[in-house]
Amino acid sequence: MPPPSQLPRVVRFGTFEVDVPAGELRKNGLKLRLQEQPFQVLCMLLEHPGEVVTREDLRGKLWPGDTFGDFDHGLNAAVKRLRDALGDDPDNPRFVETLARRGYRFIGNIGTPAATPSARPRPWQRLFTARNTLIVGVTVCTLALFFLYYGHSLRSKAGQPSVTPAVTNLGEKYSPSLSPEPYWPTVIVEPRYLDQILGGIKKCGLVAR
Repeated sequence: MPPPSQLPRVVRFGTFEVDVPAGELRKNGLKLRLQEQPFQVLCMLLEHPGEVVTREDLRGKLWPGDTFGDFDHGLNAAVKRLRDALGDDPDNPRFVETLARRGYRFIGNIGTPAATPSARPRPWQRLFTARNTLIVGVTVCTLALFFLYYGHSLRSKAGQPSVTPAVTNLGEKYSPSLSPEPYWPTVIVEPRYLDQILGGIKKCGLVAR
């Protein structure tokens, strides 16, 4: 028999799963009851899928100190328990094939079973697909640019000086000066009010003689 291949931590075939470190056989996620020797027989067969594992190989590894009669009875009982756990028929095997006076061979397909419903993504996980992520990203960037532009516009308007004409009496307007130097405002009088102003000055006796 060739040297055994290194078994992974978990081996799957059909609806069954073998947890090698834990020494457990599960079917559809449910743990099956299987004794130590039948489990070790299964592991030896899984180490050589499609190859014959002789009775002498099994005896040397699993029953090294037993007599031939004890070993023969013990191996037959272990294989029977293994087949019972797998629901395998010795006359029409799906996993463990018997080769008369030689040994046994694992004939099942080792691989990963179909994903169970529990492994499917949940509804809230489907929201975070690549497409939705892109849409959310574009929306967030657009809103950020809008608020940035709006805030900049408000600050620009608040920083601009406004010029408001200073008005005193009716018809009089003073042009404000934005220069820091002293400035006397210029009085602008509309012609239609000029006669009224001069008349008022004469009445007050302020006209030079």
